[in-house]
Amino acid sequence: MRTDYCGLIDRRYLDHTVTLFGWAHRRRDHGGVIFIDLRDRAGLVQIVANPEDAATFASAEGIRNEFVLKVSGQVRLRPEGTRNEHLKSGEIEVVAHQLEVLNPSLTPPFMLDDDHLSEQVRLEYRYLDLRRPVMQQNFQLRYRVAMAVRRYLDDLGFIDIETPMLTKSTPEGARDYLVPSRVHHGEFYALPQSPQLFKQLLMVSGFDRYYQITKCFRDEDLRADRQPEFTQIDIETSFLSAPEIMEMMEGLARHLFQTNIQADLGTPFPRLTWAEAMHRYGSDKPDLRIPLEFTELTDAMKQVDFKVFRAAADLKDGRVAALRIPGGGSLTRKEIDDYTTFVKIYGAKGLAYIKVNDCTQPNDQGLQSPIVKFLNEATLRLILERTGAENDDLIFFGADRAKVVNDALGALRVKLGHERGFSTGGWKPLWVVDFPMFEFDDDSQRWVALHHPFTAPREGHEAFLDNDPSQALAQAYDMVLNGWEIGGGSVRIHRADIQSKVFSALNIGPEEAQAKFGFLLDALQYGAPPHGGIAFGFDRLVAMMTGAEQIRDVIAFPKTQRAQCLLTQAPSGVSEQQLRELHIKVR
Repeated sequence: MRTDYCGLIDRRYLDHTVTLFGWAHRRRDHGGVIFIDLRDRAGLVQIVANPEDAATFASAEGIRNEFVLKVSGQVRLRPEGTRNEHLKSGEIEVVAHQLEVLNPSLTPPFMLDDDHLSEQVRLEYRYLDLRRPVMQQNFQLRYRVAMAVRRYLDDLGFIDIETPMLTKSTPEGARDYLVPSRVHHGEFYALPQSPQLFKQLLMVSGFDRYYQITKCFRDEDLRADRQPEFTQIDIETSFLSAPEIMEMMEGLARHLFQTNIQADLGTPFPRLTWAEAMHRYGSDKPDLRIPLEFTELTDAMKQVDFKVFRAAADLKDGRVAALRIPGGGSLTRKEIDDYTTFVKIYGAKGLAYIKVNDCTQPNDQGLQSPIVKFLNEATLRLILERTGAENDDLIFFGADRAKVVNDALGALRVKLGHERGFSTGGWKPLWVVDFPMFEFDDDSQRWVALHHPFTAPREGHEAFLDNDPSQALAQAYDMVLNGWEIGGGSVRIHRADIQSKVFSALNIGPEEAQAKFGFLLDALQYGAPPHGGIAFGFDRLVAMMTGAEQIRDVIAFPKTQRAQCLLTQAPSGVSEQQLRELHIKVR
């Protein structure tokens, strides 16, 4: 029977005989005395094998890294000068009386304390990668965060209800993962992109406070913050307004960060409308640690002769904006060219700039830029006045369709903010509210839901659903932290007539709506209560708390950016027999 975890052995056990289990993290032979760092999920403890104990010493001589061991011995203080203040067990060591190898190990493909491993090797040998202390700490934190979520919501009367993993394919944005039915030939289940429809049905069913920490599946292009299967904290409640839901969920976020990493998110979280966030930062998830903001110039560029700015200003959805970089005059031409290449990733055709050398001089002498000669004195003075530019500053410009300007300058703002030392650090949360209900898709030439088609319009905006969907705002809200959307939700549509109007605005006719969402539309006619909720990206939350750069570091068995599992070699082929049973032929 194990006395305690290795990393928890301390002064309490002095002169006691303890029995420990774990892995040999490191073996050192110091002039006849062998030291073994024994490791388990709680940390390390130092084992000493003395040559006076011949049997134990002989066993210790054969031990190598990652052997699984059972050790019994007496706890004593380490000699002065050898104590390790960074370990809970750093004051003591265990003199081994018995040492048993429970299982030897092949030489591992990497050292577990190597911080420079390739991700391919880590994922291929994930069971070894997960032994590394940093990964053990990540997953213990993940567990504590999950428990803190459960305790907080339980205290507020929420109950955990599971929803199906095999469900109906519905258009919710990303591609569905499809599962063929063996019983119903030619028909498919879909893995849920979220429990959205089911949690609304649970509200209709009278469970007025629901949550679950659940898997979701989306077949979409992957990034460091995306996985084909991910975990979200899914929450829904009845009879609460959007401000009441936001207050409750803001409390959850503060509780999680305070409880688990002793971080104070402050109260209340600031709020920005979607329009203001896009106007000032070009992003609906702005990183408020970076103080740089856009300056609007569209109106001032409608009369200039410079075609690049004038053409953008005259576009129906065009925008000309400036981004002032204090002290940016020190940027070299190569650095500016590199930033120009960067913004092209986001669709920008180029990156105009002006270096402010001396505001007191005439523009042709005090300003340095290829575009100065195309702008008159009054326009240049207006740019300096609006941006507040001072000597040695640099002004970048974006001029194109608003989406391109927002995407390109918004990404540049974040990149410059971190690279040039403008970020203030710490935690900067906010709510983004008043999202548009719809956005126009140029490819399909139709309106699509910005969030999902079950989001309720703001009170008084129902009329826009019929005559001008572009004006309709949603009762939607996103929680943003340090430039990441960590949670998003809305008040839902609880009346069938309003839901039908939304479907009509999305060009979803009655027959299509009934075929895809008939069960929800029917349910809304049986006394559906007003309801709303939110979903938090659980993996993202934990990754931010651990300081991980990607969510794969807090998911036990993640996929690569090509949606492959290097450990199990999934996805993989299946037998012809399995395909025949499913009535499927691979072409």
